[in-house]
Amino acid sequence: MNQHLSERVLNMATSATLAMAAKARELRAEGKDIIGLSLGEPDFNIPDFIKDAAKEAIDQNYSSYSPVDGYGDLKQAIVNKFKRDNGLTYGLNQILVSTGAKQSLANIALAIINEGDEVILPAPYWVSYSDIVKLCGGVPVEVKTSIETDFKMTAEQLQAAITPKTKMMWFSSPCNPSGSVYSKEELESLAEVLKNHPDIFVVSDEIYEHINFTETGHTSIASIDGMFDRTITVNGVSKAFAMTGWRVGYIGAPEAIVKACIKIQGQMTSGANAIAQRATIAALEAPVSSIKFMIDKFHERRDLVLGLLGEIEGFQLNVPEGAFYIFPNISYFFGKTLKGKTIKNASDFSLFLLEEANVATVTGEAFGNPDCIRISYAAAEEELKEAVKRIKEALAS
Repeated sequence: MNQHLSERVLNMATSATLAMAAKARELRAEGKDIIGLSLGEPDFNIPDFIKDAAKEAIDQNYSSYSPVDGYGDLKQAIVNKFKRDNGLTYGLNQILVSTGAKQSLANIALAIINEGDEVILPAPYWVSYSDIVKLCGGVPVEVKTSIETDFKMTAEQLQAAITPKTKMMWFSSPCNPSGSVYSKEELESLAEVLKNHPDIFVVSDEIYEHINFTETGHTSIASIDGMFDRTITVNGVSKAFAMTGWRVGYIGAPEAIVKACIKIQGQMTSGANAIAQRATIAALEAPVSSIKFMIDKFHERRDLVLGLLGEIEGFQLNVPEGAFYIFPNISYFFGKTLKGKTIKNASDFSLFLLEEANVATVTGEAFGNPDCIRISYAAAEEELKEAVKRIKEALAS
């Protein structure tokens, strides 16, 4: 049947995170005790006040099609949130609500990228960036970073990557998969480069903004002088509010870009889920302190897992300052034979951990860094301790 499928879909990679999660589910169905550290999904239940807002919306019969761009009062809540948390002043016509931040990214790519346009991606990058860009005819330009620089792109690297074909730069801070957080000073240095290239747009994925362990907190690149009118800020409620299944994302952007994205969304999916939108109003209107218990717990788990992994020879670690991932360099194991299996790359290593330690991780190759694996610590402490214990034992043998 493949000859009947489009080249577009045949050339598209399967999401590595979702593929590993599916493989883990298959093994569990076979009776294996798999600890899943592959998905970026908080293990907390959403706060009761968000549940109550959803129940109230059901009782109020929010069951009709929602506006393509989102309910007006939700858009106002997003405007207020941007002002409160990010120092960004948007109008209602500069906001679009979508079915998850992933749809927001797809809308942006479809609205801006033409065939052959180059999009700079500091690597490692979130697993879907590259394929979304390619699906829209763009050319991903990977800028390699390393654990020595906390996986952050420098201004010099950005300048070197820019060509006459560069249309956009996409990045996340805090970063999935590395957990790296760009400081205000680092963003200012990138902005200095971009000021000399006024036709390049920036997509700033800030879905993890509140899961931030730095003393200085989160900085939006759109708040840097000269960057507001050329930045598309992407966010949502999946991570900070543990609402992954509710599928609500949103953007703040120049009005012309928002209008283009609305046109695309109107043809593809229309408005996001009505009940989820009503619940999102409650989430965004609440003070950030209402979710601080989750952030504090993630911080504790990060330190726990770093300490445990640090006892394993061959794991090169840095200290991620946000999100809920650790991205160790495991190239030490390349070329070695473990339990009769030769480890050639990060994919082999990740598969080895799944088969021999019953621990699901994700290969760094999916994120543009073939020397690392991604470990999510969005799991209970006892699971994390057991997972690292299994990894240590499998490698020791």
